[in-house]
Amino acid sequence: MSIRNVKGSARWWALAGCLVWFAFTLFPLYWVAITSFKSPTGVVGGPTYLPFVDFEPTLTAWQELFSGKRGEFYNTFVASSIVGVSASLLATGLGAMAAYALVRFTFRVQLASGLIFFAVALGGYLLGMHSLGLGRAQALIYAFVAALALSLASDRIKMPGPVLGNNDIVFWFVSQRMFPPIVAAFALFLMYTEVGRLGVRLVDSYVGLTLAYVAFSLPIVIWLMRDFFAALPVEVEEAAMVDNVPSWRIFFGIVLPMSKPGLIATFMITLAFVWNEFLFALFLTNSRWQTLPILVAGQNSQRGDEWWSISAAALIAIVPMMVMAALLSRLMRSGLLLGAIK
Repeated sequence: MSIRNVKGSARWWALAGCLVWFAFTLFPLYWVAITSFKSPTGVVGGPTYLPFVDFEPTLTAWQELFSGKRGEFYNTFVASSIVGVSASLLATGLGAMAAYALVRFTFRVQLASGLIFFAVALGGYLLGMHSLGLGRAQALIYAFVAALALSLASDRIKMPGPVLGNNDIVFWFVSQRMFPPIVAAFALFLMYTEVGRLGVRLVDSYVGLTLAYVAFSLPIVIWLMRDFFAALPVEVEEAAMVDNVPSWRIFFGIVLPMSKPGLIATFMITLAFVWNEFLFALFLTNSRWQTLPILVAGQNSQRGDEWWSISAAALIAIVPMMVMAALLSRLMRSGLLLGAIK
């Protein structure tokens, strides 16, 4: 057998393997789609695979979903879209600025100042609660402001102990994602409840859920964008500095346009996390700002899980992300390849 025949055979085997894998990954989406068009008896009566062949499709699940019998679908979809897009944009913008600063500037933070922040925050909170008679929310706010001011002031004074650099700061950001999400969600719920007693509503509100998602997404944004910015040529920025261009104009006028593919890729990854997030929405919303994952999880009754309704709601939750990924696929691929090369 010639080398050309061997290469041709290997190519066909590779193509066959790719097609098998494509079918394997596409089948769950196909199964969700056809299940949404099945009747209750068609679902519980055993597996069926082909519409009009081994089952008669029906629009019952879709009619119930759009009519409001299965929850406020329109309000939930709008809430998911508004919160998801705004939180992803805000997290990408703030994270990009933080990542750029960590790449182009040198930071030195004393560990002792961090310990001072922790001690003053905890001690001030307990002091305000038990000695000054303040409420939990007031004690928390005053303690945080005092701890932040003292830690920033103490960091300007040389103190004993290790000094943390840029890599340590990046690790601290990424380590925030190591905490169990249930801990953060429960703590946020308690904090939002206490702040609500001061007249600022954060539970079941746009601001409260968006801020939670921004804080939840910032570590991954900083981690991704740091590699994108590090891959950009610094000579362009240095040339602008020679011409006395301000730093903010360099960032917004030069760096961001050059890193557009990376920004798009990071935005899409962040939006996927926020769009599919369940735990924070479960804890921090009641009805008005519930998101699509909550609606999907609520498609059941006393008879158990109603898979025809779950499939219809899940398909609605999946399609927008697929459409957006298809529209931005070229920029996403360019951004992901840029990060991979780095």
